[in-house]
Amino acid sequence: MATFGTSRVTVGASFPNPNVFKTVTKHPVCSVSTKGARGIILVTGSIGSSCPRRCICRLSCSNSRIMASSGSATETEKLGIKIVKNPTESKLSELGVRSWPKWGCPPSNFPWTYSSKETCYLLEGKVKVYPDGSDEAVEIGAGDLVVFPKGMSCTWDVSETVDKHYKFD
Repeated sequence: MATFGTSRVTVGASFPNPNVFKTVTKHPVCSVSTKGARGIILVTGSIGSSCPRRCICRLSCSNSRIMASSGSATETEKLGIKIVKNPTESKLSELGVRSWPKWGCPPSNFPWTYSSKETCYLLEGKVKVYPDGSDEAVEIGAGDLVVFPKGMSCTWDVSETVDKHYKFD
């Protein structure tokens, strides 16, 4: 099952819904298990907005879920970290991202614990974040709007110099 905004869709379902979706179909290489889904979901129609564009959403591992997709922006959650890829400039303006402080670092590897929820927007760089207790990484990079939950301990593996705006709540 994938979550698009406030609507839930079973992967592989094909049905009309004039209020939210025109059609949702499963790509032939998709698979569904009790742990999650893999593959590509093609959605035509609007997804939580009035955008009538086609959207292709990729599910890549069992602990990821697509939460929303509109135009080229997608929101996913993996291992407790929320990522919006390619947020619109209006979304960034609404949050006031460009007025947030900036932080950067060169390629490095270090542990970090979030004493507060952090929302950040990466202007440049590539990072693999390994939450404590997991062998899996969450990959983030330039153009990603990311939310780290309060209390998360992790290791940052910075492969390309990071420059980001950030805000702690």
